[in-house]
Amino acid sequence: MRRRVLTVTAVLALLLTGCTAGNEGQDDGVVRLRFQSLAWQKESVDANRQLVDEWNAAHPGIRIDYVQGSWDSVHDQLLTSFEGGEAPDIIHDASDDLADFAYGGDLADLRPLLPERLRADIPASSWRTTTFGEGVYGVPFLQEPRVIIANRKILDSSGVRVPTPSKPWSWAEFRQITRDLTRSMGPGRYAVAWPLKEPVSVSLNLGLSAGGRLFHREADGRVTVRFTEADAVVPGTIHDQVVDDRTAPRTTLGSGGSDTLPGFFAGKYAMVPLGFAYRQQITQQAPEGFEWTVLPAPAGSAGLTQGVSPQTLSISEDSPHKKEAMAFLEFLLRPENMVRLARGDWMLPTGTAALADPSLHTARDGWATGAAVAERLSPAPAQSVRGYPEWKDKVATPAFQEYYSGAIDAAELRRRLVEDGNRVLARYQRK
Repeated sequence: MRRRVLTVTAVLALLLTGCTAGNEGQDDGVVRLRFQSLAWQKESVDANRQLVDEWNAAHPGIRIDYVQGSWDSVHDQLLTSFEGGEAPDIIHDASDDLADFAYGGDLADLRPLLPERLRADIPASSWRTTTFGEGVYGVPFLQEPRVIIANRKILDSSGVRVPTPSKPWSWAEFRQITRDLTRSMGPGRYAVAWPLKEPVSVSLNLGLSAGGRLFHREADGRVTVRFTEADAVVPGTIHDQVVDDRTAPRTTLGSGGSDTLPGFFAGKYAMVPLGFAYRQQITQQAPEGFEWTVLPAPAGSAGLTQGVSPQTLSISEDSPHKKEAMAFLEFLLRPENMVRLARGDWMLPTGTAALADPSLHTARDGWATGAAVAERLSPAPAQSVRGYPEWKDKVATPAFQEYYSGAIDAAELRRRLVEDGNRVLARYQRK
């Protein structure tokens, strides 16, 4: 997912705005709830605001105040708001950011509040992403698989086999395909560009396709890191493409997905692995006549399985109006509304009724490929791991970055992830 930077000044303004919104009109009998949304693309913001307006028009006794948040600052901003007693009533976040808030008592357990329709419509695999201990602390509603965006003309002219969800490339075949493509493209051009500014989620989530797990829960409930041969398949493929085969450039390793698009449009890269929602930027920015297609990510021993951290909607434990907040969530996540949110964010809904909508199964812009991949999405490996944010920032991110650039070898990558990583996790699991 793409994110936008929110400055410290804006964070403070956000908190002040939220505080003000929550205290207005307390004597008029109207229940006022603050809904902090992280939508940032215009289509997505518009869809969220329109739904809030529709709710408010139909429910004069329960008013939803829309508050704009930011992906880049949400974790720290929520920490501050929870500690200050000024958290929004309804919180938009991602499932891999919920563990510490759930275990810390900041989020409400939604089990007694969830309507049966919503509980039954969302698959159990998605609910697992927001289940911590015995409680459910968020409603997973949007999901974004990783796919490969490819230059159709380059693929067609090369003669390589084009994968489909029913017949995807294996990781070994993918590596060979990138060798063949690079040779056919000529000097200074590459088969694939890996934008790995945030390498951890890519490595872990795609690693599920090869049977990797990395995080293992022991009999006593503690989580430890083990880096197996299965865990090494995806990182090893990326490393070999960059360092050994030179079918992927080093220069994009520190880039975000958007940074690779100019080179992709110019034909410098034939393929870019990206989140599904990047299709919106491509439709807006691609030069006239540019032909592109959406391919499934490579498959391993577990097929097209990949990890995902769905976007979530939670309710603050301190909210005095939890039932009213859940009533709004039930409205927001009706199948027809979930489709509106998904199309606004160019993602896929978790709800089975919404995912079956014909508009999400068209060939245009790769919707059908994404919908097929969505059937194999599983909870990201780190979903319920306490201390994951610190492990990711202090251990895994620098380790993967150095490994992919060739600065360290696989043995050192394993040592850092396991030895250094388990020391971090141990601090969060002391009894």
